[in-house]
Amino acid sequence: MATVEFLLNGTPTQCHVPPDTSILTLLRDHLGMTGTKEGCASGDCGACTVAIKGDTDPYFLSINGCITPAHQLQGQHLLTVEGLAANGELHPAQRAMVECHGSQCGFCTPGIVMSLFTLHTQQQTQPAPLTPERLEAALGGNLCRCTGYRPIRDAAIRMQETSWSAPQWIDASQPASTSLISPPTDVNDIHFFAQPSTLSELTELRRRYPSAHLVAGATDLWLESTQRLAALNQLIDVTRVEELSHIEESRLNEQPGWWVGAGVTYSQLEPLLKTHYPAFAHLLHRLGSQQVRNRGTLGGNIANASPIGDTPPVLLALDAWVELANQDSCRTLPLSDFFLAYKKTALAADEVVSRIFIPRLAEDATLKVWKLSKRREDDISAVLGAFHYRLIDGVVSDVRIAFGGMAGVPKRALQAEAALTGQPVTQECFQAAQRSLADEFQPMSDVRGSQHYRQQAAANLIERLYLSLSAPTQEVMLHAYAH
Repeated sequence: MATVEFLLNGTPTQCHVPPDTSILTLLRDHLGMTGTKEGCASGDCGACTVAIKGDTDPYFLSINGCITPAHQLQGQHLLTVEGLAANGELHPAQRAMVECHGSQCGFCTPGIVMSLFTLHTQQQTQPAPLTPERLEAALGGNLCRCTGYRPIRDAAIRMQETSWSAPQWIDASQPASTSLISPPTDVNDIHFFAQPSTLSELTELRRRYPSAHLVAGATDLWLESTQRLAALNQLIDVTRVEELSHIEESRLNEQPGWWVGAGVTYSQLEPLLKTHYPAFAHLLHRLGSQQVRNRGTLGGNIANASPIGDTPPVLLALDAWVELANQDSCRTLPLSDFFLAYKKTALAADEVVSRIFIPRLAEDATLKVWKLSKRREDDISAVLGAFHYRLIDGVVSDVRIAFGGMAGVPKRALQAEAALTGQPVTQECFQAAQRSLADEFQPMSDVRGSQHYRQQAAANLIERLYLSLSAPTQEVMLHAYAH
């Protein structure tokens, strides 16, 4: 165990807790601060939303307290709903919720207020129009079963019209962001939380403790604790590793693109995707919630090796590469060679995912990404299809198609690619590609969809691609999530 030092609502705080303690548990059970609520304990409902700010962050970010390790607060500023009011004056988010009647039972209200607070602080630092899309992004991770969302959206707009003098706590000096105590030399000690700051330190810890869990955003790993009640006794936190935090324009095998550090969060990645991969950026708004995107990492989504992870099919369609590092060296391999079987990858016991290379999309190439899930926001894919292609003089070339949810791993549809490559945009060619899916994929049935549904849905996505190419001036889907 290690002592974590951080600011809590502007006050220096120290806590000594087990490694698998969440921020929510720390607040409610150890510090007696019960304003932050537990709803789903899986990062879905947002009742546990709190805000954190590191020493380099321009403003506070919303996160799910229920699935964020408490020790990751080291050197950070944590803000909870108890800290918003100052000198008897409500924060504009609180006041607007009152004036717009945005609360009934009140259970979800603290989390909603914290999401509104982070939106408000972002507006103070980087003013921008409050479009419906921005409001949906800010509030998409907060569920309310009483009021409906109109008064809450009204409150989001109203709070921008309220004058506010920032209290002292918002600029409070943060404790030094030093790494936590390293684990003991006795490898038999089963309780530790290590927080290395360099790749060399990380790979050395990985070599010494191959069975320890690596943790970044914890948006999936922490469900082992909250849902399965498993003990997470040995944790190596990668979020402070300098080398994993960069995005660098570069070349690999003469191909231009970007190296993205495995510790880069979805929120940090979004500006690059918006500029160069609009369809990929659009997917991010359906990947979890704002709270999840502020913590989840690209490297974690890959290393987790879930067959329904959202980013691997897109990266496969882009022909991405992955870099794996250990104490002695680094090696690169195509992402298509990384996934071996269900939850099994090419990672050796002493290796970590260090970087991902995303090739630049050629000017004459197109990327389309379509996700099917039971609800539009904050949900896991039933099927996700990613399609990369060039259309030259009516002929399809350089086709790469990848699916999630159709096999034990994210997987390229090689037979469908072969059926379309070098062919004109005709219904017969695309029907051949659809038929090939039955030979190449045998998806499982689960709570998100039956085998038959997944087979039909994947074929329908190829049909959607055909309709997009054969009638480019017509919108195939009518709602705002089409792309």
